[in-house]
Amino acid sequence: MIGWSSASCEWSPGTDHPCYPCGVDILASRTILRPTDYRRTLEFYRDGLALAVFREYPGGTVFFAGQGLLEIASHHRGDASGSFSGALWLQVRDVASATEELTAAGIEIVREARTEPWGLIEMWIEDPDGIPIVLVQIPQEHPLRKDNR
Repeated sequence: MIGWSSASCEWSPGTDHPCYPCGVDILASRTILRPTDYRRTLEFYRDGLALAVFREYPGGTVFFAGQGLLEIASHHRGDASGSFSGALWLQVRDVASATEELTAAGIEIVREARTEPWGLIEMWIEDPDGIPIVLVQIPQEHPLRKDNR
C-alpha cells in the first residue's frame, strides 16, 4: 500500500492525496455546552452575544462562532454536575466596540480589556453557568495576522 499504513503507521511515498497518520479524519468540530438552564443560556448566546444560528433542532441550537460552531444542548446533562475547565476563545474585530455592545446588552465584563504579554488584546466575560469567554482582538502587527505562505 502506498501512503499511511494503519497497521504499522509507516509512510510510503507516492500518494497524490492527503493522509492523516494513524488518526481520525476529522471533518468538522463544534463545542457542545449542556447548561443547567437551557433557556437562559440560549438567550445569552443568541440575544446577548448575538451569535447567528446555524441550525436548530428539538432540544438544541447550534450557533456560528467565527470559524467554529457552538451548540447549546438541553439534553443528556443528567443529574451529575460537571465542570468545564477550559474557556471559549472568540475573536472580535474590535474589543472596545464589543465592550460597548455587551454592556448595553446587560452582560457583565469580568475583566476589562488589556494587552497580554503575548500581544493579544483580551477581555473576559462569563456565560450564565460561569464558563469563561475570552474575547480577543488581534492587533494589526501581531504574528497571527501575518501571511506565512
